[in-house]
Amino acid sequence: MKSILTMALIPVIITSMLNFPDAGEIIEKVDKNMRAKTQIMESKMIIHGKRNEREVVSKSYSEGTSKSFTEYLSPEREKGTKMLKLDDKLWIYSPETDRTIQLSGHMLKQSVMGSDLSYEDMMENRKLTEMYDAKVIAEETIDGRKTWVLELNAKVVDVPYHKRKMWIDQERFVPLKEELYAKSGQLLKKTTLSNIKQIGNRWFPMKVNYKDMLNDGKGTDYILIDVKFDETIPEYIFSKASLKK
Repeated sequence: MKSILTMALIPVIITSMLNFPDAGEIIEKVDKNMRAKTQIMESKMIIHGKRNEREVVSKSYSEGTSKSFTEYLSPEREKGTKMLKLDDKLWIYSPETDRTIQLSGHMLKQSVMGSDLSYEDMMENRKLTEMYDAKVIAEETIDGRKTWVLELNAKVVDVPYHKRKMWIDQERFVPLKEELYAKSGQLLKKTTLSNIKQIGNRWFPMKVNYKDMLNDGKGTDYILIDVKFDETIPEYIFSKASLKK
């Protein structure tokens, strides 16, 4: 009887799987929303510590997937700190010491100013389609929004997270939630994306909560104050000389 019931369920399961859209097409649409030729963003990080909260405001510029520049505007002790990424290299300038250092290797996994984001997180802006193979594994509803649940497995070795699980809004093609895993299968981080707004012809999250699962606390809120896409950025921004200007 049990085997008969199992056999009867197989067509139902197969039919359900066939109704899932192509995962590659989904993440292509996500990339189209989340990536641009250039981005100029003013943002604030609210770092929820064990005893208090800190707020860090910055302005950043990025071009494609290989160039980005960030300047911290407040608080006073962080003001003037700058970061420059060119390809896989990252430099940080500290006005306190008037020194520029290059971060590499394991140092990139360190926390950015005590937040739940690592330097590696901030550097990674390649397209999902370049880094992962994806498949749709389920449908779920989050806050009244229907989502496709995708499992992404790395197809290149130089990724900070070997596996990702994403909940993609079926209508707007924006992630609403994500889980990030190590190669061992350990859950490293969770993100929750909210305040989705339409900017031009794209949908974009204006708030992301990053939660490092290896630490206590409520995580770090990354909130966009202003964002502009596909605007011209002067080339000098992406130079080492700009770190000390």
